[in-house]
Amino acid sequence: MTKDELLEKANSLPLAPGVYLMHGKDGNVIYVGKAKKLKNRVSQYFQAGRGHNLKTHTMVGLVNDFDTIIVGSEFEALVLENALIKQYMPRYNILLKDDKGYPFVRLSREAYPKFSIVSRVSDDGAKYYGPYGGRFETRSALDAVRAALHLPTCSKTFPRDIGKERPCLNHHMGRCDGFCRAEMTQDEYGRRIDLAVQLLEGKVRLVTAQLEEEMGRAAEELKFEEAAALRDRIAAIKVLSKRQKVFAGVCADTDVWGLYLGAKCCYAALHYEDGQLTGREAELFASSGLEDEAEILSALLLQYYGGKPVLPREICIPVEIEDQEVLEQLLAEKAGHRVSIRVPQRGERAQVLAMAAANAREEAERQTTSQERADRTLELLGKLLSLQSTPEWLESYDISNTGSEDIVASMVVFHGSRPAKERYRRFRIKELEGHPDDYKSMEEVLTRRLTHYMEQDKKFMPLPDVMLIDGGEQHAKVARRVTERFGLAIPIFGMVKDDRHRTRALVTPEGREIGIKGTQAVFSLIGRIQEETHRFAITFNRESHGKSVKGSTLDSIPGVGEARRTALLKRFKSLKAIKEASLEELKAVVPKNAAAAVYQWAHSTQDD
Repeated sequence: MTKDELLEKANSLPLAPGVYLMHGKDGNVIYVGKAKKLKNRVSQYFQAGRGHNLKTHTMVGLVNDFDTIIVGSEFEALVLENALIKQYMPRYNILLKDDKGYPFVRLSREAYPKFSIVSRVSDDGAKYYGPYGGRFETRSALDAVRAALHLPTCSKTFPRDIGKERPCLNHHMGRCDGFCRAEMTQDEYGRRIDLAVQLLEGKVRLVTAQLEEEMGRAAEELKFEEAAALRDRIAAIKVLSKRQKVFAGVCADTDVWGLYLGAKCCYAALHYEDGQLTGREAELFASSGLEDEAEILSALLLQYYGGKPVLPREICIPVEIEDQEVLEQLLAEKAGHRVSIRVPQRGERAQVLAMAAANAREEAERQTTSQERADRTLELLGKLLSLQSTPEWLESYDISNTGSEDIVASMVVFHGSRPAKERYRRFRIKELEGHPDDYKSMEEVLTRRLTHYMEQDKKFMPLPDVMLIDGGEQHAKVARRVTERFGLAIPIFGMVKDDRHRTRALVTPEGREIGIKGTQAVFSLIGRIQEETHRFAITFNRESHGKSVKGSTLDSIPGVGEARRTALLKRFKSLKAIKEASLEELKAVVPKNAAAAVYQWAHSTQDD
């Protein structure tokens, strides 16, 4: 890919936390990084004039493509970045490993080892974990592990300070098990440190299994206080694991699938090994639109794993598929071991499933143009309304009035998902007398609109593919009656509103309601059309009412008829400006006698 193509791809990324993997021309990963906002961070690499240092400039020159993995938080991005660096050993991460901006967790080599954060690795016999992405995130991760295992965070030195003083406040608050007490052994401290190391390495499942075994043994030996302490420790670790999903203790050897069906369809498969997220695959695929989610997923799983030499022991999917047992048997024969297909509903697996779905959605939307999204929305609308073809032209009508006067109507036209404002039309109701009647007003408007069409008036051509009437079943019936009178067959639907004045459903002239809230894209489009139609009608009504008030006021002045009233409003724009005009200014617009009458009227009503 060229630099411009890479920048375009980066600009389409979401403003979400995640990890990015830079690939060279041979497809190998040459750099792994994390970002609080993927779009901002990744796009910086490919912008001209960013002033990169020599190492970064060289690395960017070798980038041919990049992948991203979206996660739920900065903490998850930190943990995943570290894991992927260890997995791929990218060339440029290794070169930058000793930089002070990349901290390590150091575990000292002594009788009571301690964790600390350092800037570089030293040949001192200690163990080092990392590098991590930043000191704040690294400290947060280390503090979380210490809290989960109730390890000390004070400045005391063991074994020197054991038994010398009373335990500190952390022990009394339940944050530390008080290893400064004589009854706490060095062996127990060592076991906690081992568990902390395993947690830093992402082995949550292994740690909880060990503790659960110890808890069961303590309970059998009637050591209930010890069993309760172990139970609390397990709960704390589970809370820690819920903070991030890139290490999922329940996912030992698991693929987690996310599916997105939109203007473009995409799947995302997250790969977990020993509870650790090791990679992501996301790919667009073609769908006829006739299959449901379960059918699509079943076909994808069969094609995807049919060409894989190694299969996971567990596959998590978002919906149940009809041939699940048969597929499990087929995959087990191919893999040489049991393969379970699960549909998680709650818990840790469900959280990871949601992350996979987010990755699928973001990848699909990143590669979808606005026109493709619009086409997909109209296609969905056509299916919901059982139309023979995808609608292209949509017309919407609304009536607005002020009492029994100034009754007006609006005709708003959408071409696809965009308003075609040059085709908007306004109607002033002419035939209605007495109190307002929305049904008769709608009948008059549609009759005039279709008459223009039959007379080949280009301003009213072509006919719409769908007519949307602001109102319910009765409004739709009126519209149907008018179109049938002209011998036309136009699909007509009323727009039914909820208590928040949003269109919640469309209704046919026969009274059949079609819910649209379940299809977000269609719901948004119909809502936009309804709001635009209402806005256009209200604006025209206010303008008409304003002119009526001005006209009736000026008509009461002797010597001012329709022509002079129009000339005055055209020159001064408002009644206020006319009242403030001088006699000479008025004479420049109307004859002297009329100007004097207007001037006298203005000054006699100044204080009204």
